[in-house]
Amino acid sequence: MEFKEYYKLLEVGEKASADDIKKAYKRLARKYHPDVSKEPDAEQKFKEVAEAYEVLKDPAKREEYDQVRAMGAQGKGGRFSPPPGWESATHFYEGGGHSDFSDFFESMFGRDGGFHRSYAGGQQMHMRGEDVHAELALLLEEAYQGCEQIMQVRVPEVDERGLISHRIKKLRVKVPAGTAEGSVLRIKGQGGPGLGGGGAGDLLVTIKLAEHPLFSLDGKNLTLVVPVLPWEVALGCKITVPTLKGRTRVSIPAGSQTGQKLRLAGQGLPGNPAGDFFVVIKVVMPDNISSKAKALYQGLQEEVVANPRAAWEEKA
Repeated sequence: MEFKEYYKLLEVGEKASADDIKKAYKRLARKYHPDVSKEPDAEQKFKEVAEAYEVLKDPAKREEYDQVRAMGAQGKGGRFSPPPGWESATHFYEGGGHSDFSDFFESMFGRDGGFHRSYAGGQQMHMRGEDVHAELALLLEEAYQGCEQIMQVRVPEVDERGLISHRIKKLRVKVPAGTAEGSVLRIKGQGGPGLGGGGAGDLLVTIKLAEHPLFSLDGKNLTLVVPVLPWEVALGCKITVPTLKGRTRVSIPAGSQTGQKLRLAGQGLPGNPAGDFFVVIKVVMPDNISSKAKALYQGLQEEVVANPRAAWEEKA
């Protein structure tokens, strides 16, 4: 049977992302759809594109395909010879049959959804189970302090006939103090089951942090925008600001400007090294100004000679 070059059929490279593959499929499916396409052999090309997408969109099927491709199972003249005793580890027919797919597809992934591979002669292949991916949403305070969370994950399991099903499993996940947005926690042995005595896969938990009303986060660094009054920055002052560790005193230097950053080293998320905490100054005017205050500002205007827009006027 003919070896199918799924990457070429979808017009993508071997390193294409899942998003690239999806976009390529949508583009080619529109191009070759039998109801609208005027391309020669549109119906056949549409089927080939659909088959390629069915394999490459699924991480497990794509991994199997890449393994066979790398093993040189494509013989002379583009003919395909599966490795001895090959039987797919993926449960292809979970959602129903695809009778229009090629013999190559059936030889790769089968029709019974079997979850095992074996060598010729009945010797079983040892295969590690697949990793399971999940996300865990946390508050910034929980990530800062560290915590334990109970989460539910959907994991595959194999029945006595070698068929895949899925079940919901509850796990207690320990989140270390200082865990940053996007961090991945690996929990050994809590993924898919292994085959032929192979070890179980791992659970990979990606941390997602909820937006905080006060602090913004960049890696392990925290930032707080602090409003200050004009006379506070003019004269300098000490103010109390909140942090995730508690309230602390910060000195605002005289003559500070809006946007100026003050760095509190090591006061960000814990770690080795720990992140920093940045105070960003924002000068604000009071809501109500009395007539006496206006008079004081008038006196200030007459006393201080300054033009903050001088650079603009020179270029105008």
